[in-house]
Amino acid sequence: MPVPEQLRVVDRAGAEALVAGVLGNMNALRAVLDEEADHIRAGRLKAGVVAAEPKAALAAAYMRGLESAKANAVALVRLHPQGVESLSTAHRAFTAAVEANQAVLAAARTVCEGLIRSLADDIAKSKVPAGYGAARSAPSPYGRGARSGPLVMSRSL
Repeated sequence: MPVPEQLRVVDRAGAEALVAGVLGNMNALRAVLDEEADHIRAGRLKAGVVAAEPKAALAAAYMRGLESAKANAVALVRLHPQGVESLSTAHRAFTAAVEANQAVLAAARTVCEGLIRSLADDIAKSKVPAGYGAARSAPSPYGRGARSGPLVMSRSL
């Protein structure tokens, strides 16, 4: 993949355009993250996945803009200092939004893992025959010591 040429800021209009572009990408990405988190919080996993589809492209555009801003930091400070301050403020708020989104996704992952674990335990319990005497598990065709058969799981929602 060819590396795109870095934008070079030489005047105030270029600095304003760069700051506006980075802020635009940041706001669009934040809106996608907020929508994804809202769907996941409400338990609408499929809608959350669909809402997050443009996330990768927006994140890549944001990172390219951020790299351009870093490469032109001296020119931005000299030509458009208010833009640098607004970019810094917006970036702090964006970081908080990303952390909140990550917390929501981590909670959803934990819940899903717990559900899968309890489902596997329930399946394992149902395979143990009820009878008289000491509780023993039935011999497994999957090898010695295996308590139950394999649990098949689909990763698609």
